[in-house]
Amino acid sequence: MPGNKRRFNVRFPPSRIKKIMQKDTEVGRIAMAVPVIISRALEMFLKSLLTKTCVITQSKLSTVMSVAHMKQCIESEKLFYFLKELTERATTTAAQRDNRGMRPNNMTFLLKKPLMWMKRSRHRG
Repeated sequence: MPGNKRRFNVRFPPSRIKKIMQKDTEVGRIAMAVPVIISRALEMFLKSLLTKTCVITQSKLSTVMSVAHMKQCIESEKLFYFLKELTERATTTAAQRDNRGMRPNNMTFLLKKPLMWMKRSRHRG
């Protein structure tokens, strides 16, 4: 039926993904399922990256995820090797900001609540 929009259970809006894809001149028409699949893939990728970074953060007995933890995760996992160049740029810009007297880790995330969630989810089995 026209005007009847479908709702998908994804965290990243498919309409925004479609707009980003259409900015590329080489991309023609896009099937309706493609942005939904990309949204789900993005969600799974971020979950994997953050879960593995969280393990590193916990191993260092820290409650704050820092750029250094994410960099260590990217360097230790072959899956994230393509992000290595980004981590090098992020750490150099963080060092430059630190030299100017600003906060060194602009990508610091508090993990107290996610850590509690991960502990609870392990007990559920």
